[in-house]
Amino acid sequence: MDAGAGEGAGPDRLASVLTRKGALTSDWLPAYRAVPRHLFLPDVIWPGRAGMNRQSDRLIRTEEPEAWWEAVYRDAPITTQWDDGTYTGSGRGRFPSSSNSMPTMVFSMLDALSVEPGHRVLEIGTGTGWNAALLSQRLGAENVFTVEVDESSAEAARKRLEDAGFHPVTVVGDGTEGYAQGAPYDRVIATASIGSVPRQWLAQTKPGGIIVAPWGPTYGGEAVVRLTVAADGFASGPFLGSSAFMRLRAQRTDRKHIREYLGGRPWPADAHRSTTGLSPEAVGDWPVMFAIGVQVPDAFPWAETYDDGSYTLWLRDTSVTSWATADYVPGHEEFEVYQSGPRRLWEEVESAYRWWDEQGRPGFERFGLTVSRDGERVWLDEPDNVVAEHALRGGGHPTGA
Repeated sequence: MDAGAGEGAGPDRLASVLTRKGALTSDWLPAYRAVPRHLFLPDVIWPGRAGMNRQSDRLIRTEEPEAWWEAVYRDAPITTQWDDGTYTGSGRGRFPSSSNSMPTMVFSMLDALSVEPGHRVLEIGTGTGWNAALLSQRLGAENVFTVEVDESSAEAARKRLEDAGFHPVTVVGDGTEGYAQGAPYDRVIATASIGSVPRQWLAQTKPGGIIVAPWGPTYGGEAVVRLTVAADGFASGPFLGSSAFMRLRAQRTDRKHIREYLGGRPWPADAHRSTTGLSPEAVGDWPVMFAIGVQVPDAFPWAETYDDGSYTLWLRDTSVTSWATADYVPGHEEFEVYQSGPRRLWEEVESAYRWWDEQGRPGFERFGLTVSRDGERVWLDEPDNVVAEHALRGGGHPTGA
């Protein structure tokens, strides 16, 4: 145990937690014990909260060794970088850009990968290196190829891997390109979320191979999908459950500030006013956001909160042509709506919500994804029951409020 470790905290206690949750299975337990999480975390971390995207305050190992150790061996994600490394001060930056994932998610995704001896695995998103080390321990480092877009993160992960005795192929590059030099792969796993499955991943995976990745629409809502690649280059499979990963850098969405939509005019500018009986509260949970997002493409929400518990739900499209607001007031049964532009974004959201409600409010496990070389289809219950179709594409960079 690390010097200064908190009483009871450590690999054994976390293993018990993960085993009880069903995330850490007997076939991954030896790798877990051989690859301690603390070897793959920097001295400066921002502990997360289980099931949430919010980060606690910064912890520095040399200043608070017991708290640092406790955080490392808690089943929660840990942020290790802000703003692509441009923010290095105290506190927190604007957006987290690298992390060590929640252990439950790590081992659930590794279990979904269904690796076997001799499999070659491509990992997209090296991060701190822990996932690559676990795969190396299980399959042999010569069968593991890991790609990281951030040069400083890649270098730090490579050193941690080498110090722990692992030498997988580590690559600095754009994860959407995969790594053709090591192809074909039996398995591909992404530790950053995507809004579309890159064509290169399909091309670099053997027929019958498996791709496991967090997938989510621009609007919000995200789940891990398990795709099986067919001989014709298509891939299809079910969503397994909720996830909340940082977006793959090449697929981030360019989000303009509200003022860009108003064109310098005060709200509500030229918007059309109406009312709705659908509360903004009803459309804010992760599964319904997913169901809305796959049917309302290229749009995203943002909540402007007020001290009395009310808030304005802003909806904006990524092409900066349309926006909407819906005002939530506690205790009210009717809510004020404003919409502007060629798209009526609140009406689109409301229609998608009604569909989801009529289908019995399905969770992630009832959805699936089929990917071709040209596009993607999200389906409900079976591949022929298509909910929405989208073309494959990339993205920009998030800015604004």
